[in-house]
Amino acid sequence: MTKYLISFPSEAMVIPEEDFQAVVEASHAVIDEAKAAGVYVFGGGIDEGVEPVLVAGDGAVTEGTYPGHKVPNGGYAVLELPSRESALEWAAKIAIACCCSQEVRQFHYDPAS
Repeated sequence: MTKYLISFPSEAMVIPEEDFQAVVEASHAVIDEAKAAGVYVFGGGIDEGVEPVLVAGDGAVTEGTYPGHKVPNGGYAVLELPSRESALEWAAKIAIACCCSQEVRQFHYDPAS
């Protein structure tokens, strides 16, 4: 099984305020489905009210991220799936629920994880 990151940036989710609660419920339903299927690893949204910091090996903390790197935001789900095709199917479910396209990324296999 391979782990996949399914995500979207905040700016992709453009929905009318009156539809927000329905989108929340639909997205939670898809996550509940992934949990019931035994493929859910982790998910959540980046708290955009908390600024990112960069921590060096010596413990020094610097505001922001790597120079030139876009600050990640939006929502993320990590699913462990048998195939890329399965990842695309789950991404489509999440896209429908969240009303926006989803990016699918595959993690490298790491026997320690």
